Amino acid sequence: MNAAFKIIITWWLIVASGTTVAADTKVVRIGFQKYGKLVLLKNKGTLEAVLKPLGFSVAWTEFPSGPPLLEAINAGAIDFGNTGEAPPIFAQAARVPFVYVAYEPPAPRGEAILVARDSALKTIADLKGKKVALNKGSNVHYLLVKALDRAGVKYSEIQTVFLAPADARAAFERGSVDAWVIWDPYLAAAEAATGARTLSDGTGIVSNTQFYLGARGFVATNAQVLDAVLAELREVDAWARRDIAAVAAQLSPAVGIPAPVLEVALKRQSYGIKLIDQGALAEQQRIADAFGQLGLLPAPVKVADAVRSGP
Repeated sequence: MNAAFKIIITWWLIVASGTTVAADTKVVRIGFQKYGKLVLLKNKGTLEAVLKPLGFSVAWTEFPSGPPLLEAINAGAIDFGNTGEAPPIFAQAARVPFVYVAYEPPAPRGEAILVARDSALKTIADLKGKKVALNKGSNVHYLLVKALDRAGVKYSEIQTVFLAPADARAAFERGSVDAWVIWDPYLAAAEAATGARTLSDGTGIVSNTQFYLGARGFVATNAQVLDAVLAELREVDAWARRDIAAVAAQLSPAVGIPAPVLEVALKRQSYGIKLIDQGALAEQQRIADAFGQLGLLPAPVKVADAVRSGP
């Protein structure tokens, strides 16, 4: 990424977050998505108070999915964020300077391959030759790869249509694509609004793990701040596990999805944030190898190279 593009990305993120930062102010810049524990932490508003004695403020920026969040880390525009399992693989192949910090347990029911209610498609094998919409490089990309493999369909035998969630839903509802691979809460919303049928979710196929990632330089020099962020995330995680109805009610206005629909999604989510470990890394390496074998990565990926060192 050239210097001019980095400047543009950084400027856009500052404008998007509505944050004005003095030159001598220390700021933790957090990228979050429309759904998940980070948006709950943002809404709770406790992180700012925890970090103030450490001399840090917080700047929040929303992203539509994991890939652009990692592009922002690459541009030096954010310090911390979360994505599904596939975006870090593609980012590492592109030499984005990030490290894995923590993860949530698997949530395989939180993503699925959908078809229209009246679709003639009944099995994954029926996708051969069909148009399938998905967000390129996202967690559902891996679900599609593995589901096809299990059904004996080559990845090259379907027509992938790479679209962000909003555009993919529009194409799905128009019938411009035959299937849509998507994650919660978009999954729950589509099921409720369109009666879409699930050909397969991730159960028995993929883990669908959420990862917390940090810019390599930030993680190496701000251990105390990072640990404080993780501690607050665990508090939010514990609250969400205890009171799903309250979480759904809080999230509903922000994401524009009715609370009862969000409750469906939240019950498919996982809870219990853990520091990155060898088991999670080994699974990530299997994902990297699968994408590499399909020729989808520009370079081989050794996941262990993207691990936080030190305490």
